[in-house]
Amino acid sequence: MSKVETIKERLASVRETMAKTGVDIYLVLTNDYHISEYSGDYFKEREFITGFTGSAGTAVILKDEAKLFTDGRYYVQAAKEIEGTGFELMKDGSVGVPTLSEYVASKLEEGMCLGFDGRTIDARLGLKLADIVKNKKASLNLTFDAIADIFTDRAAFPESKAFYLDEKYCGTTINEKLAMLRESLKKANADSNIIASLDDVCWLFNIRGNDVWCNPVIMSYAYVSMDKAILYTDGDRFNEEILAKFKEANVEIRPYEAVYTDAANISGRVIVDTKRVNMRLYNICMDNKNLNCVLSENPTVLLKAIKNETEIKNLKDVHLEDGAALTKFIFWTKKQVKEGKQITEADAAEYLDSLRAKISDYIELSFDTISATGPNGAMMHYHATKENADILKPEGMLLVDSGGQYLRGTTDVTRTFALGPVTDEMKKCFTLTLKGMLNLANARFLHGCNGFSLDILARGPLWDEGIDYRCGTGHGVGYLLNVHEAPNGFRWKHIPGVNDLAVLEPGMVTSDEPGVYEEGKFGIRIENEIVCKKDYENEYGTFLSFDMLTMAPIDLELVDPKYLEAVDIKRLNAYHEEVYNNLKDFFTGEELEELKAATKAI
Repeated sequence: MSKVETIKERLASVRETMAKTGVDIYLVLTNDYHISEYSGDYFKEREFITGFTGSAGTAVILKDEAKLFTDGRYYVQAAKEIEGTGFELMKDGSVGVPTLSEYVASKLEEGMCLGFDGRTIDARLGLKLADIVKNKKASLNLTFDAIADIFTDRAAFPESKAFYLDEKYCGTTINEKLAMLRESLKKANADSNIIASLDDVCWLFNIRGNDVWCNPVIMSYAYVSMDKAILYTDGDRFNEEILAKFKEANVEIRPYEAVYTDAANISGRVIVDTKRVNMRLYNICMDNKNLNCVLSENPTVLLKAIKNETEIKNLKDVHLEDGAALTKFIFWTKKQVKEGKQITEADAAEYLDSLRAKISDYIELSFDTISATGPNGAMMHYHATKENADILKPEGMLLVDSGGQYLRGTTDVTRTFALGPVTDEMKKCFTLTLKGMLNLANARFLHGCNGFSLDILARGPLWDEGIDYRCGTGHGVGYLLNVHEAPNGFRWKHIPGVNDLAVLEPGMVTSDEPGVYEEGKFGIRIENEIVCKKDYENEYGTFLSFDMLTMAPIDLELVDPKYLEAVDIKRLNAYHEEVYNNLKDFFTGEELEELKAATKAI
């Protein structure tokens, strides 16, 4: 049976279940039960029912129509994969296309029922949909899953073994972290906190795992009060060392699903983060008459974002080895192309990944490596496969965005470099991007600034030329956790309803990654991780600045000095001197000479 016919059969089965259960509109989301950025194979119900394999999208099924909502990264792919299946593509974000909520509102009528698995939708969106249901005098089914029974070849639920992140890496014991959280609860006038976000849970208990691709976490929830600390997960994940650490910190382990029954029986004032808790758990908390829910961000979000001295020291250390691997990769790729070797974007990514894997405390990639040449570089989330990868030609540029997860932290770096002759336009755009990256990295600013205050430093040189990039300038980076970590970041426009106004604090690690994306032509991004630090105090307050964490050369073949001022050249030369001094011990012979040339003063 063809894929199209299979999808049609599945869709018919789902509609049959909907009719029997009285559900008129059914939403199938991509999320796991923790609203993670990446979801494992077990949670691929949306892919199963639509045939669309992308990482983001929502299916909406009615008795006589079916829609797939996805964003601009996947318009072409989604249209191809759902062709003939009975699903119609909704290009989320395009002019004239309703949002998911607007579409549901347009189809829901009085007396109808909206259904979805409330574990796969965050409470913030769930509440918006619940309001629509209420206004339409309809009903809501939060436990509806018409796919589970027909998803017979489903992958196993992720149950990786956990490992303990020793204090020599994380710098803080479980007891110390629990004390920090409890102090934050006091300040918030709260008695406890229910935590569903996996990176927050794993940070709090100094554990890591392998349940989510590129995010070294385990499926778990947590409840922390002034006298209790409960971790909800499978106890078989832990070895004797971890269990001893838990005992020392009075951490109780309870079954994963028990969080739902326990939430119905706790009392007091509990912090519930609507962005990071699923709708079913949120509703249980709200229905508990003995519970007063404080709708606020988990305190662990900010605590986790401020890296301590041990973490910063480790990050600086691992960025040297990571940068050396990236630099060797750049030299190798240029040489291969120059010598006429036939390598593809995928071959290049595979080689870089292999270099990272040789670093002593490497765990996994921090995301799938982006290796893009020519027009592919203009697609911010392009991923080359063996089947679709372009061959690298001795012309134009290669954009490579990559990173690794190590015991000493998480890396995320982008370099764009020449493979051969480039155009004046490419050089201009590259140089303006470089100017912006250096502007932001060299900022000195008063404590109290957030990402909105500083974004113009990176974007300004491009704006001066009427150029922009349709994304933020930077995101927070975790420590052996999510490569995209809240709450810090750089962007020029506030997104209503999103908590993105975080003040920059010493210890926060953020990416600095302006770029230019010319559709159908080329893409450029230059990305360094930077860490915020205290500079000095005077009568005006506390001044902060950044240290560069990323150590890798900027391709001088793409730099056109006529677009740089004296201060820009000084900054570039200073950075390259730092790169050379930090990386030279990793190189010998011909490669060392290449490093000298790549970091020479201009």
